Amino acid sequence: MSLDLIQRRSVAVPRYTSYPTAPHFSPAVTACRYRSWLAELQPGARLSLYVHIPFCHRLCWYCGCATKETRRYDPVAGYMQSLLTEIAAVAALAPADHRVTHIHLGGGSPNILEPDDIKRLDGAIRQGFHITGDAEFAVEIDPRKLSEDQVNAFSAAGVNRISVGVQDFDERVQAAINREQDYDVTKRAIDLFRSAGVDSVNIDLVYGLPHQTTESVARTVGQVLTLAPDRIAAFGYAHLPSRMKAQRLIDETALPDVQERYSQSRKLEGVLVANGYVPIGLDHFALASDKLAQQMPKRNFQGYTTDTAEALLGFGASAIGKLPGGYVQNAVAAGDYRTRVAADGLATVRGIALVEDDRIRAQVIETLMCAQIFSISD
Repeated sequence: MSLDLIQRRSVAVPRYTSYPTAPHFSPAVTACRYRSWLAELQPGARLSLYVHIPFCHRLCWYCGCATKETRRYDPVAGYMQSLLTEIAAVAALAPADHRVTHIHLGGGSPNILEPDDIKRLDGAIRQGFHITGDAEFAVEIDPRKLSEDQVNAFSAAGVNRISVGVQDFDERVQAAINREQDYDVTKRAIDLFRSAGVDSVNIDLVYGLPHQTTESVARTVGQVLTLAPDRIAAFGYAHLPSRMKAQRLIDETALPDVQERYSQSRKLEGVLVANGYVPIGLDHFALASDKLAQQMPKRNFQGYTTDTAEALLGFGASAIGKLPGGYVQNAVAAGDYRTRVAADGLATVRGIALVEDDRIRAQVIETLMCAQIFSISD
């Protein structure tokens, strides 16, 4: 592709994980509305659960997630109490005979939780909800702060898929984004989970980071392939320092230009496809043997998925849920979230009620996003 064409196509466009998008949410959707939408779910409904842990041991400067750095466990322990309260409150409103087919723990870094709190969280989920025997239970992992006891606790809870952040193994790139994580640390984490019986592994990569080159991306992908993940997510870095304060610490002059970003995306796709990975939508890849590559995927706030549940219930600060009636989102700040849960059991602060036009547009957009007509470089 010519430089002129690359530049003309390099324009900001919506990147949908849902429709309508979160900027269209309003405070008109309250906890009361959320309760009514939960009451409208039919008996036997299939549910998906997302649990947000908004804490990290160290903040990565590129990250746009709702999280904050903490060196103490007290804020995490206090947050856990509120989280368990919210889970119990929503579980009491869930329809009879429902079935939970997917669970996802995200953040932040869910493995900031101590083993006993991992067990408590699992206990609360299983006490409140009916988990199917073949449910997918995924957790996002930061390999830099992971103990064998945590791995065993996640395994005992039923976790059967992990998502491991790598981004890039180049030391210069890692220093520029405040995420030092070498190959051996990453391999150790994956080996620990596999030894505990958790065989399914996703690895996250990012291109377009400061000091990244096509060559460094190729080296990282080569190292990632030796870890044999089932799935790989390869995201293009979005530099939005006006919205993401931590990104202001990144040296903008070190960011690759449009042509270099395109070259990096092409290299990523080329290497992965040559090694047996199937492109999924915009930014995911899966081995041909993985069910994500064997059926039309869906798209949610965690990316591409095989989750076909009728409702997604979100727990924790900033968590978004989707029900047939519309979207709901919890308070973003952990303190505000805890205050609302203490007062009401729920922490809904905004959302949007769906009308028929929204549902039609959402279906069209999801079909375009998920059909096998896109690749990472298109």
